[in-house]
Amino acid sequence: MTRIAWTTDIHLDFVADANQIERFCQSIVEANPDVVLIGGDIAIAATVEESLLMLAKYLRRPIYFVLGNHDFYKGSIAGVRAKIAQLTQRASQLHWLNNSGVVELTSQTGLLGHDGWADGRLGNRVRSEVLLNDYFLIQEFVGLAPLRRFAKMSELGDEAARYLKRQLLSAVTRFPNLILLTHVPPFKEACWFEGRVSDDDFLPHFTCSAVGDVLVAIMQAHPECQLTVLCGHTHGEGETMILPNLIVKTGGADAERGKPRLNELIVVE
Repeated sequence: MTRIAWTTDIHLDFVADANQIERFCQSIVEANPDVVLIGGDIAIAATVEESLLMLAKYLRRPIYFVLGNHDFYKGSIAGVRAKIAQLTQRASQLHWLNNSGVVELTSQTGLLGHDGWADGRLGNRVRSEVLLNDYFLIQEFVGLAPLRRFAKMSELGDEAARYLKRQLLSAVTRFPNLILLTHVPPFKEACWFEGRVSDDDFLPHFTCSAVGDVLVAIMQAHPECQLTVLCGHTHGEGETMILPNLIVKTGGADAERGKPRLNELIVVE
């Protein structure tokens, strides 16, 4: 039996009081997990490495994580990913799921994941007037016209889908139960905000249809396997069943108030 602490969208850059971060970590330690999962939006580009090292110091157990869009703010996707890849080579407790393949949590349960990215394919797409800070604070998006912006988003979403397809096809032959950690909800039904599913103006910026299509295809072909997806990004909490063997949990967050929290303690056999 393995105890898993899951948290997402902790935004440690919003936490002005270092004692608050320590109290957050202590709340996780007191739950006595064997491993910790962090679903992205840990900090910003300049501080995400430092924040991960601090979490490893306080939590003192394996941390499996993905990155979120905020983790690239005031930097570049390529630059932050290169830095995190180097960090996880020298910090034994930190495991970036983009580079980890399928992880055995128990003989019955496997873990996989990827950062993911909103791919702009659901909702109003170019008719949406929603503008995220991503488009002004992440190097790869700065200055892009809307069509080029959505092309870049689709490219990143497709990258995540390809990676997860490879790993999931391997995982379903090894484990009857799987947990998939990502930042961006892979389905409209999982795009929760303030107790309801987001509308068509927000969906292009908060869902990854490419990943969702992969998950549905593989899980329909493997009804004997159960997949639980853990995601965040929207700061809204909700749970939805896409298929009898495919459940998505979206983690809520109190980031704007500087109050990171444990979303759930999950126990698997």
